Amino acid sequence: MDTIVRTCTPPRALLLLADESEESVADYIDRGDCYTALRDGAVVGAYVLIHTRPFTAEVVNIAVEPACQRQGIGTALLRHAIRTARERGFRRLEIGTGDSGKGQIALYERCGFVRCGVDRDYFRLHYPAPIFENGVECRHMVRLAMRLK
Repeated sequence: MDTIVRTCTPPRALLLLADESEESVADYIDRGDCYTALRDGAVVGAYVLIHTRPFTAEVVNIAVEPACQRQGIGTALLRHAIRTARERGFRRLEIGTGDSGKGQIALYERCGFVRCGVDRDYFRLHYPAPIFENGVECRHMVRLAMRLK
């Protein structure tokens, strides 16, 4: 990966890999700042950071092109998000993911996030169709957070 830069044209198709709901992506895409990971000038990953509450930001979407996964891009994006949130004066950074996303949860925990709650039946309530990952229905959103010093 060459660099991570802020963009005014979020890669919607890439973001939809991590959040299948057009309605959900449309809800937050204009409220946040989108950063993209570039490799040889091509976008290979992205995340969206929004200000949710006083002193609190959330990574509401993080996605890496399937062919580029497991190459450290997701980790680099998360570290960038942590650094960016800290530099902007936030004291807490949050992230959420489906309960069936074991790999994502492990990545977030490796980067220093700690589980802090579960939004029960989040995906059944807010998404038009069931989501399956690894043959398991994604029902609940696992919430993780970290204190920024």
